Amino acid sequence: MSKPPSANRGARLFADAAAESNALAAAYRANIDGGSRGNPGPASYGVVIRDPRGEIVAKLKKYIGRMTNNVAEYYGLIAALDYAQSHGIRALRVESDSELLVRQMRGQYKVKSAELRPLFERSRKMSHAFASFKIEHVYREQNAEADALANEALDETSGAPPRTKPDTPAAKPQPPRSRKVRARFRNGVLVPLAPLDLPEGSEVELKIEPASKP
Repeated sequence: MSKPPSANRGARLFADAAAESNALAAAYRANIDGGSRGNPGPASYGVVIRDPRGEIVAKLKKYIGRMTNNVAEYYGLIAALDYAQSHGIRALRVESDSELLVRQMRGQYKVKSAELRPLFERSRKMSHAFASFKIEHVYREQNAEADALANEALDETSGAPPRTKPDTPAAKPQPPRSRKVRARFRNGVLVPLAPLDLPEGSEVELKIEPASKP
């Protein structure tokens, strides 16, 4: 018959759980995302880092060349880890919408891809340097800010106009502003009495009135 756990063992388990809870409460949170248009194709990553109070302390984005989605995801993770280490952050919780990356980092999936293996090994080595490190999978909707940063990096590199929210109305073109300018007719030519500063090819409408007598 197995013996029930001793009181000391129960106390240790409780202490370990409390320590883990405290570490999570004091942890910075990094939302990461990577994308590729074409897979492989032009690729980039986006990272949003928040302090333990939930305040954003950093937004990172970068175009990384022609790569796959999965490679871009790992570049985003490495960027988050590198920022945390260089700023003395000891507890970090990473959130990603890439189930493959999360499960590989947790040891649940093997890394069979030759192009992902060095990125995985580097990420694992960096993650072990933290006093507390966790990586979790989130749905795409919960990772929208990091996704937007990755798309911004791609748009800025390709020269595409920035993406606008669907509910943001486009600015309406403003009609030309009319103004009154005096001119003098000399030798068959109408000469403005003040600079007009009109674009080349502009058309104007004239209203002829008799000149007032001096």
